[in-house]
Parts: sequence; C-alpha cells; structure tokens
Amino acid sequence: PQIKKNGKEVRLGKGLAASPGAAVSMIVFTSEKAVEFDKEKKKCILVRPETTADDVRGMSVSEGFLTQKGGMTSHAAVVARAMGKPAVVGAETLNVSLKEESLTVGNITLREGDIVTVDGTSGEFFMGSVDLEVSKITDEALTLLGWADKIRKLGVRANANTPEEAIIARENGAEGIGLARTERMFLGNDRITIMRSMIMSTSLPERLKYLDLLLPMQIHDFVEFFRTMEGYPVIIRLLDPPLHEFLPNKEEIMNEMFGLKLKITKSSDNFEIDSSIARLSELNRIFQTIKNLEEFNPMLGFRGCRLGLLYPEIYEMQVRAIITAAKRVREEGRTIYPEIMIPLVGVDNELRIIRKRLEKVAKEVSGTEDVPYKFGTMIEIPRACLTADKIAQEADFFSFGTNDLTQMTFGYSRDDAEGKFMAAYIGEGILPYDPFTTVDEEGVGELMKMAVKKGKTTKKTLEVGICGEQGGDPQTVEFCNRIGLDYVSASPLRIPIARLSAARAAIGSRK
Repeated sequence: PQIKKNGKEVRLGKGLAASPGAAVSMIVFTSEKAVEFDKEKKKCILVRPETTADDVRGMSVSEGFLTQKGGMTSHAAVVARAMGKPAVVGAETLNVSLKEESLTVGNITLREGDIVTVDGTSGEFFMGSVDLEVSKITDEALTLLGWADKIRKLGVRANANTPEEAIIARENGAEGIGLARTERMFLGNDRITIMRSMIMSTSLPERLKYLDLLLPMQIHDFVEFFRTMEGYPVIIRLLDPPLHEFLPNKEEIMNEMFGLKLKITKSSDNFEIDSSIARLSELNRIFQTIKNLEEFNPMLGFRGCRLGLLYPEIYEMQVRAIITAAKRVREEGRTIYPEIMIPLVGVDNELRIIRKRLEKVAKEVSGTEDVPYKFGTMIEIPRACLTADKIAQEADFFSFGTNDLTQMTFGYSRDDAEGKFMAAYIGEGILPYDPFTTVDEEGVGELMKMAVKKGKTTKKTLEVGICGEQGGDPQTVEFCNRIGLDYVSASPLRIPIARLSAARAAIGSRK
C-alpha cells in the first residue's frame, strides 16, 4: 500500500525511507508486546531506538517499523526490505524512551496504543491514521518486464533470508538466490534459544550438542530454498556476524539483574527468592558471555571466516545441512545448484584452509551421489580486491558485498554516516550521492573492476556478481553491466526494478 494524501495529515517527522510501502497501526515499543498484540489479533507498528536480532520475532508480526537510529543498511532496514514491510529509520528528531514506552517529537508525545502512519517510500511518519491505497503491477508493466528479460544480459537474483522471502523473489522474477543470510535463520523463538546455548558453551562436546539440534532446522530451510528455486543457483552465505549479536542486549540484562536483586532483598516468599536467585544466576552467565565477546570494533573483529577458522564445527554443521538438503531435493527429481559462500575473506590462505575442511564434509555427506556444489567468497575487504588473482585460485565464484566494501573503503560506519553527516556531505557537494545506495565508481568501483579483471584472468570460468544493497539500484546495475559482472542480486521487492535496469544497461552498452 501507499499513502493517499488529502492535505489534512499531521506529519511528525521524516527519517530515511528504508523500505517502501505504508502502514497504519497502533504503536508498541517491545517485540514482546508486538507478539502479544498479534495473539490478540491487533495490528501494530514496532517503534525502537534501533532494532537488533532480539527484535526479529516482533518484527515478523508487525505491520511496519520506525526507529530513531540506523541507516539504509541497518538491521531494521535490511530486515524490513527482506520481509517486504515498510520502514522509516534514522529519524533523528524522534526520541524513543523504552523506560517510559513513549516517542516524542517536539512537544508531541505518543504512547503504546496510539496510532501512527509510517511511509517507507518517502521516509515520513504521521500522527494518527492516513488513508492508504493499494498499488498494483499493471498488465502493461508485466509486458514491459517480459521485454526487459529478453534484452538484458545480466542475471537478476534475490537476497532472501527465509524460504518465504524466496517465494516472493521467485514471483517477482528472480533467477536464483544471490545471498541467503544464514544468520537470520537462527532468529526464530526456538532457534535463538539453542543458538545462545551453543554460543555460551564452554567445551566442544557441549557446542556440538547444540549444533546437532540446529542441524535439522537448517536442513529444512535449505530444502525449501532449493525447491523454490528449482533449476536456479542458490548462494548460501555461512555464518557472518559476530556472536554477540545473537545475545540479549547488555543494558536490558543489567536492568533485569538489578530488578531481581531488589526483589530478593524485599521479598519474604522463599519460592520467589529461590526462583529469582536461579534467574539471576542464568542472567549472570549470559552477562559474562556478552562481556567476553565484546569488541571495540565488531565490524572488523571476530566474525565471518575468522569464526569459521576458530570454530570450524559451526561451518561444518552448515555445510552438512546444505549438502543433505541438496541430496533430498535431488531425490525428488529436481535440479538444484547449491553455492556455498564464505564471508569476509581478505587473505587467500583463509579461503584455502576453510575450503579444504568443508570440501571434506561435503564429500562425506554426498557419499556416492554426485551432488553439484560450488565454493566461493564474498569480496568485501579492499585487500581481497587487490589480491583477487590469488583468491580466485580457491574460489568458484565471487560476490561483491558492497555494504562492507563501501564502509572499509571510505572509512565510514554506514549507520553513523547516514544518520549524522551523509545528508550534509551530499548537500555541500562533497559527495554526489549516498555511496551506500549507489556504488561509488571512483573508489569502490575501481576496486571492483580490479577484482573482476584479476579474478577472471586467473580463472576464466569464475562467476562474479553483487549482493550488497546497491544491487537493486539502477545506476549501480548499469555499472555492474559495464564492468562485466554476471548477475546482480537485490531484495525480493526490488527485483522488477533490477530487471528493467539491466535491460536499460544492455541497451545503453550498444550505443
């Protein structure tokens, strides 16, 4: 749906238009409350200072999202686009108080149950209910997309985190999955508990016990992905984010611990005291794990292939799940093309060691059956671009992760940049556009060109694509066509735009 303005709207403010569409609902300030509203058949918009992995369950039952912080590639923005829900993020004029469960803009304060309208297309948010109208793809648009598919040379794939998102992508014309983020698959209510137990394990046997519980869940996910994208490639990225992202918020844990200590000192009920002490012990263990995993700069810290090297059992479980799922779907008579992506590689030896380990697992699970699979890497570190010729010796494909590549090339934190100074930089003419929306051709683009040339010189069969958020941007699609990429990958709802943009790029290249 989209906003149908009549001039009587009360606009509260404007943030970043992170995910298109519009929603009108009562506001809530916690994921728990969103789930509660859903059980009562009440619709809601989730309002947060910023979202984390803990919020995914609440986000999945909300109509839309509104956050005070964050940029176009923040957690809220990426999840919203993947879910196909409207979101406004980085609304700096907004003050969200979780303690008071309120949002304040100027002299206006709204609380749980008050109605707001969010417009993820314009970035605006309004007090009260604004009329909406349904936007439809016309027959003429479908005809145009058909023509575009006949003209374009670039493949168009989708970034999808769940089988449900893959279905939407396929309906919009995606020719496979360019990025399936496996970390998002661990965020369901039952899975996040197991994942946290695995992270807090103090020994390998204990860690393996919880990984064995996650294995059938991952197999189920991958089976559904392969079925949905039958006949097309599915790139599955192994676990990428730092482990602390799966744990509860540190401040919320501290607040609960303080409340329990207060309750223990005031209570005279032995049962209440015992249960509070037990919960306090559990929270203290979680708190210590969070402290141990804390990093000064998590984006450049212990994540991606670094996790895979030091905790090989995590990646081994995921590869076991991928190949097992592939075998099951092939037994149904379906053609599938699993591609396994190892993230954050900056040194060829990282990929060489991990691939050797994982190839052993893949062959062990495949047995006598010849399951076709590829191993590749995400090119998101400048050094990987500079040494792409060496990395290509260990890879069957490259996929540019332009979100992190842009951060590391510019030295910008994407969330801070978009929330603090990006608008001023564009306004002053320092930058022509937001490089997190459209690829910066002079810097990031030069690194990409170098990586394509070096990689394909080493291995002519090397498949190269892009899976960053810029993959659905028309100007970026044209650039990708120009430098010889094989495909672009965009969020499910941006697939039609990518298809049209790829056709326009093909026409432009003929001139």
